This record gives sequence, C-alpha cells and structure tokens, in this order.
Amino acid sequence: MSEYQYYEFLAVDRPLTAHELDQVRSLSTRARITSTSFVNTYEWGSFRGDPHRLVANYYDAFLYLANWGTRQLMIRLPAGSLDLATVQRYCDSEAASARKAGDRIVIDLTDDDEEGEWGWDEDGEGRLASIIPARADLADGDLRLLYLAWLLAVGRHEIEDGEPEPPVPPGLGTLPASLASLVKFLRIDTDLLAAAAETSPPLTRSEPPPAELRRWLHGLPTGKKDELLLRVMHDGDVPVRAELRRRFRAAHPAGAPTDDPADTRTAGQLRKAAGTRWTERQRVAQQQRAAEQGRQERAEQAARERRLIQLAAAPEQAWQQVTALIETKKPREYDAAVKLLTELAALGERDGRQPEFAKRVQLLRQAHQRKPSLMDRFDRAGLPTG
Repeated sequence: MSEYQYYEFLAVDRPLTAHELDQVRSLSTRARITSTSFVNTYEWGSFRGDPHRLVANYYDAFLYLANWGTRQLMIRLPAGSLDLATVQRYCDSEAASARKAGDRIVIDLTDDDEEGEWGWDEDGEGRLASIIPARADLADGDLRLLYLAWLLAVGRHEIEDGEPEPPVPPGLGTLPASLASLVKFLRIDTDLLAAAAETSPPLTRSEPPPAELRRWLHGLPTGKKDELLLRVMHDGDVPVRAELRRRFRAAHPAGAPTDDPADTRTAGQLRKAAGTRWTERQRVAQQQRAAEQGRQERAEQAARERRLIQLAAAPEQAWQQVTALIETKKPREYDAAVKLLTELAALGERDGRQPEFAKRVQLLRQAHQRKPSLMDRFDRAGLPTG
C-alpha cells in the first residue's frame, strides 16, 4: 500500500441534524456517515473537508492516522466543563494546543514520526472508540489527559528544559484503558510517563453524596438556576451538566492536581529522568537476554551430550542413516545428514577417532562428488576434505 489515510469524526453530546448531515455528505461520496459518525479511508487523494472546521461546528472528537507517520486527535468539550486558561497551561505547543470554538473548547494533539522511527503495522479502525471515554473523564475533572498532552510536547522537545511542569494530576501511575490507548496512539514516551508518575498521588475519586449535592444546588442563586434550565431546553443537558460538575468541583476542590512549587520539576529534569529509566531498562533487558542465552546454550549442550551417548551406543546405525538421507537427493535430507555428521565428528573427537571419521567422510565425498549441493553443505559445515 503506497498511501493510507484514516479520518474518523464522532458526535457525542448530540447527533447531527438533517441539515448538518447534508453539509457533511457534500464533502465525501465514499465515507460511512451516520448522525453521530463520519469514517473514511483514503488510499489515494485526500479529504476535501477541513477537520478543524468540522470539529468546531459538528463533531466532539476527531482521529487522523496516516501511514507516513502523522497522528492527530482533537477533542471538543463544552466550555463550561473546563477553564480555557487551565487547558492552555498544559496545551501550549505545536504538538498540544487548545482554542475556543464558540461555546466549546477544542484540544488538538498531533504527533509526527519525522525520523521514521516507527514501523507501520496498523490501521485506524477502533482507535477513537478506545480513546473517547477519556473525554467524559476530562469533563468530569480528571486532568490526566491534559498532563499527557503536555508530556507529548515534552517528548517532542517542544518544551524548553527550564520550563516548569504544570500541576500533576493524581493517578498517572494507574491509567484507565482509554488513556493507555491515547498514550499508545500518540506514541508518548512511556519512560517519560513513568518518571512523571513518581510525584502523582493515587487517584481517590468518588461520587459526592446526594445530600451534599442537594445542599450545594439549594445554595445556587435562583437566577442562575433559571439560566441553566433555559440552556437545558435550548442546548440539551450535556453542556449544562458539565458546567454544574465543574462548579461543584470548584466549591469542593478535594483531589485537585498538586501545584506545590517544592514538588515542581522542569521539562529537562523529566527528560533526564526518562533517559535514566531507558538506560536502566536496556541494562536489565541485556542481562535477561544474556541469562536466557546462557540457559539455552546449557540446554543445547545437555541435549548434545545425550545425543552423543546415543550415537556412541550405535555408531554404525548413524552412518547408515547418513547414507540413506543422502540417497533421497532432497535438500532438507541433505541438511539432516550434515547435522548427523557433525554429531559423529564430535563423537570421534571425544573418543580420539578423528582419523577414522575423516576417512569415512572422504569416502562419502568420493561417492557423491557429482552432488554439488551436498558438497557445498559439507564444506560449509567444515567436514574433512581429505
């Protein structure tokens, strides 16, 4: 396949209207389009639409994947669920950015394999579905997605060494499946993530008791409640629910990301810690490979010794088997014959009968000198020539 581009858009908060569907369908005649999704794959040509405009106007999520190494994810949320300044504290780079689009906030994450370090062995189907639950968690106050966006930029060296990290959210050491999929999709450095997680406390999140929610809602001004109800009638309940949850979290800030200057690290420190982890992983892996190689060599040596004991008990039978294998005139049987001869060579060396072994091999060479393939195998195995 010379080219592969995968586009997927997803509407989460509300389905597209009939008019919106007509506008989207005008962009592609081959895409799979429903009221909540748009999926298309290109093996030649390109998408005529503008993903940024489609996300701004219609869709809550977008995923793009190309076989030359580009990967992009956009997530749109109601502005009431997040503070744009907070989002931009994490997303202020080329790889990770955020912007306002009407009454929505759009987070845009991109990774390019500029040096061709990653092989191509996958497509885009199912990717967005595995990531999209992280959107709801983010709207509910889980800022781990934003911190991962910042790590993406750190790993791409778009953040200066001296730049301090933003507040570290809890739970970086135990990511849910959706965020693990995001890490894999955007190829975020896992050593960098492990280094960052060292100062991330465990996630202890639970739903507030209904009585506490009731007391808080009772304290909201009547005018604000009327405004929220009108918005539910006009925009639906998702944006309003998101704003209410954000307001409640602001009033009950338990479990917020840590922002203690004493714990703050710089991007350079995190990259250095990640490099140390990578070096240690390579050292351990090398030790494990060496131990496994030693184990295999010992197992092979033990098997060889058992085989030599068997050959010593019936050497003539082994020579007859060599002759039978050669007479088949089949390459695979030639290989088996040569392997058996190398074992007989080891047996002759062990028992001090190398001259006899060499003489018998020479007889085989004379008898089968018109079999160049066999003679080549004899030579490559280092069998006696005379």
